Amino acid sequence: MTQERRHPASWWAQFQEASDRFDTAYLTEGLGDLINAKISAPLLRREAQIASDIVVRHLNKPNSEELAERSAKAVERLVETVKRLEERSGDGFELTEANALCHLLEGRIAEAASEAEEFVKTQQILRVFVGALRMERFDNDLAVRMLAAGHTPGAALGSGAVVGKYSWWPSWLMKVVTERAMAGRLDEQTISALDRCAYAELSPAQSRIARRLLSGEEALVETTATRLEALNEPRAAKLLREGDLTAVALAARLIPL
Repeated sequence: MTQERRHPASWWAQFQEASDRFDTAYLTEGLGDLINAKISAPLLRREAQIASDIVVRHLNKPNSEELAERSAKAVERLVETVKRLEERSGDGFELTEANALCHLLEGRIAEAASEAEEFVKTQQILRVFVGALRMERFDNDLAVRMLAAGHTPGAALGSGAVVGKYSWWPSWLMKVVTERAMAGRLDEQTISALDRCAYAELSPAQSRIARRLLSGEEALVETTATRLEALNEPRAAKLLREGDLTAVALAARLIPL
């Protein structure tokens, strides 16, 4: 059973644009494996696998003239085979998977990914694309979760980079960051404010309070703001009531240990 295509080729093309280290060989091998597994005809699947292996070898060694020639011939042979099967069988033989692989091996990566969504789970394809970014200090899992939830590649990749960069933050704060990223509310100002919380060296009890304040728990915000006013911190109390995250670290640290 096929699934409805969810993303056009232009959407998938954003991944290559997001990283100057995009690993085409990794992507071709990973997506090729996903597509090849869906080709039902054994002989066609075998030829497709051989072509995929040669193309990946060439992509890993782009300066090799021999591999370049072998790669071009293998792709040409596969494309001709698929065309011949289409001519012979008409509408009676399903070649969607083989055509998607041909496009992939021809370098039409975004188009191939869009076509593959008809028969491969989107999340599987996303994991291959995110892995191909080859980004250091990057949270692949969060990026994939955000993409699967409908966020744009720009937002998902940006949040993945943030979480990867600040992976040393305490677990309670990382959970807050993840929740805000999934909700589409993780911007530079928020990151800066949360970074202050990370440096605040809060006790477990204070950390729990900070997390509740960050979630905007109204009753606790008001109680804490009142306490700040009693401690002669009216400005911090005002900021806390207004939802300013910079006041959370101060407010949490003033909670008795």
